[in-house]
Order: sequence, then structure tokens, then C-alpha cells
Amino acid sequence: MQVIISYLYKVPKGPVITCFTEEMNIETALELEADLQKVGRVREIVFQNSNGERLLRKELKAFIETIQTEPHDVHVYFDGGYETEDGRAGLGCAIYYEKSGEMYRVRKNALVDELTSSNEAEYAALHLAVQELVMLGIRYQPIRIKGDSRLVINQMKEEWACYDPVFLSWADRIDARMAESGLEATYIHVPRKENSEADRLATQALEGIEIESHIMIEQP
Repeated sequence: MQVIISYLYKVPKGPVITCFTEEMNIETALELEADLQKVGRVREIVFQNSNGERLLRKELKAFIETIQTEPHDVHVYFDGGYETEDGRAGLGCAIYYEKSGEMYRVRKNALVDELTSSNEAEYAALHLAVQELVMLGIRYQPIRIKGDSRLVINQMKEEWACYDPVFLSWADRIDARMAESGLEATYIHVPRKENSEADRLATQALEGIEIESHIMIEQP
């Protein structure tokens, strides 16, 4: 969950100014609030979520305590491969998250026959990743989604216009699933070499190798 802090600041020998911060995670917000409390000229510190709802400090602390035992700090990688000659597409995704102080990884791929382009395969791979997030029960938190498709990443960020009705349909479905789970996605374009795991999963799907795993990762 991302929050905004608003507060009143009394300028020395001047007016009272209403100030707003940018969105930040809860931990940072609580640290900032503690610092603001030390400033004698700050009054009426208020936390708000992205919907403008006011939150109490104790509610934020309770949220942090709860989320530590649930999947959090989520990073998602996705990739889609497409074979023009037979119209088959391979989809791959890898999800990393933390839970109760341990790191976990989910790997999933799929072979589909009803897509029409490599770009649609990329969208379908992202949709597959979002479905896995839903299956994991990941809700109401920020996640990072990484892929090497500039088209998909920039259209999901709404930095590039999307006119293709097929792509729009995929984007709408993805956004709807994210909204249902209260997920706040940050889309990040990465070079192909940084997306090699998802790329390999998509290739394995095209090779007829089905992958579905969920493991705890040993940390150094």
C-alpha cells in the first residue's frame, strides 16, 4: 500500500501552509511522520491512501505486522514467445516474493494456440503472471512487473497509446484483475538478458516442456 501525508506547517512569523507529500510506502511514511513530529511548527499530520481515505497510525502499523506473514516485496518477470508458422505461443513468468522472513519463487509457463502475434503473446504472458499473483493471494500492495517488451510495458504504463482492440482487451483484463486484488503495479522495462528466466520458460513451453514450481530460496 502506498500512502500520502498531509500536514499544516506554520511559517515563522508567517502563514500556516498545507503541505502534501508524494506517495510512499508505509514504512517510509511512518518514519517521516516521526521526524515531522519533532518539528515544533508542524500540526495535523494525516495519512491517506490512494483513494483519499484517512488512516490512523495504528492502522498502518497493524498493516505492516500483518503483511510480514503474507507474500510481499513482490517482483514479477514475464515473457512471451511466438511461432509465426504454426501460430503457437509460449508464455512464461517468474514471481519472487518474501514471506515471514523467507524468499520464495514461483515459475509457470503455458502453451497456447489462439494468439496472432508476438506482441499478443507478451500480453498473454503478463496476464498469466497476474493470474498467478491472484492464486498466491497477493493483495493490496505494490508490486514490480518487469518485461523486455517495450510495447507492453509502455502501454500498461499509459505512456504509449494503445489503438489495437486486441491489445486493449488484454490490457483491460489485466487492469481489472489487478484492481480486484488491490495491486499497485510499477511497470519496468528491462533488457532481454535481465529477463532470461521468463524467456526460458516461454521457450520451454514451445518445446512442450511444462513448468510449474513453487519453492523457498535459500538466502546467503
